[in-house]
Amino acid sequence: MDIQGKVAIVTGVSKGIGLETVKQLLEGGAIVAGWGRTEPKLDDPNFHFFKTDVSDWDNVQASYKATSDKLGKASVLVNNAGMGYQGLIHEMDVAEWREMYDINVHGLFYCIKVAVPSMIELGEGHIVNISSIAGTSGIKTMSGYVGTKHAVRGISHSIFQELREHGIKVTTIYPGSTNTNFFDSIELANANDNMMRPQDVANSIVQSVQTFANYHVVDVEVRPLWPKGKPNK
Repeated sequence: MDIQGKVAIVTGVSKGIGLETVKQLLEGGAIVAGWGRTEPKLDDPNFHFFKTDVSDWDNVQASYKATSDKLGKASVLVNNAGMGYQGLIHEMDVAEWREMYDINVHGLFYCIKVAVPSMIELGEGHIVNISSIAGTSGIKTMSGYVGTKHAVRGISHSIFQELREHGIKVTTIYPGSTNTNFFDSIELANANDNMMRPQDVANSIVQSVQTFANYHVVDVEVRPLWPKGKPNK
């Protein structure tokens, strides 16, 4: 897709992968609607922030209407908003479990549900869902988060078969450890320079969108080459 002048919605834009994706879409000439709870410090005439809680169905509907009324129909949706809690299954707090599913799974569904009808009208669209390496395997003490990311994978693989006849692509990105604030509340690891840079993950997202119309990138798995640091030789 040539993203010049196209409207793109990105969720979870306050920092990290979401914010870097916004910047690269803007560099490509897109008009970007940033959805999130906190507005990022980004000054660009083609960036428009809409305060959004993706776990709230009414809020998502209102944000999409405000976005389309101001900017027009969206051709691109990047479902980046997500979060995780760590804990053994029998010790996991019920409210935290529900919050992960409300944001990571229900929020994904809500955003796709509001965006797809307009993409069908346009005859084109690209939905990028951010899963995780956790969406391909199991991780001790992370069952809730892992479950949400497996759900993202299953939803994505199913809907690309539903939407391809309308010219809509669905791509799932599976990042490994990335140097973002995600690890602030996770004991498994601390964010560090051996992890991937969020701008590199964002680059994979935008490259997937900027492909020839009949070229569909379904899954992209990205990992740090040296997760424990470059070996000394």
